[in-house]
Amino acid sequence: MTRLDIAFSTCPNDTFIFHAMLHDRIDTLDFRFVPHMHDVEELNKKAFSKTFHISKLSFYAYLKLRQSYEILDAGSALGFGCGPLLVGRSADLSFSKAKIAVPGEYTTAYLLMKLWNPSIHNIEVTRFDNILEGVQIGKYDAGLIIHEGRFIYPEYDCVEIIDLGKWWEDETSLPIPLGCIAVRNDPPFIDYKQDIESVIRNSVTYAFNNRDVSREFVKLHAQELDDQVIDGHIDLYVNNFTLSLGDTGREAIQILEEMARRKKIL
Repeated sequence: MTRLDIAFSTCPNDTFIFHAMLHDRIDTLDFRFVPHMHDVEELNKKAFSKTFHISKLSFYAYLKLRQSYEILDAGSALGFGCGPLLVGRSADLSFSKAKIAVPGEYTTAYLLMKLWNPSIHNIEVTRFDNILEGVQIGKYDAGLIIHEGRFIYPEYDCVEIIDLGKWWEDETSLPIPLGCIAVRNDPPFIDYKQDIESVIRNSVTYAFNNRDVSREFVKLHAQELDDQVIDGHIDLYVNNFTLSLGDTGREAIQILEEMARRKKIL
């Protein structure tokens, strides 16, 4: 049996996706998948050292890591109405002076903010789950929020400044590519690509058909334990693009790369 180290975040969409293949609910072929869970920016950084055989990556990180990793057709997070939000205690913000917290320098959220407003430079990188509290107590003037944050930011007395997902959709009419699953592109791992895709796709299908089975595992790692928040998170980020990127998903990735190169961000 071949051991494969697979790394992903603790967020409900990832734990929902991978539960079945890690808990003997589906056939994993000749693979034994060993999970490693980290914050998405930590995963991005570890990928530069090729730490894991298979890893969740922000699309921004993936575009920088094409020499090391190849994207899988299954497991990605793309969609409509699911983009990062820039929030603050006030919607009236001077971007030349404001201190803005971002969840990672390689996150797609940060790339989108730079595409939207290249003049923003006063940023501080911090974990995604520290951002809202930091804005609430005045440590930051604004924060770029991802994951569960988009469901709970009003609880921190924050208001939306811009929905970067909507901005992207208005610009491109395409789903926003947030995160992907990628495999190291050196042998023997790249040779397993199609089989790994098949296992992940079957794991997602099982999760869709047996939603309650993964709930304990999802809650064990989630930042927010409210079932409504968890369901909203999963419904937003796990969809048909997770089963397969398809032509539309691949076009969205291509456009993201082209925009970043045009703005000289890549």
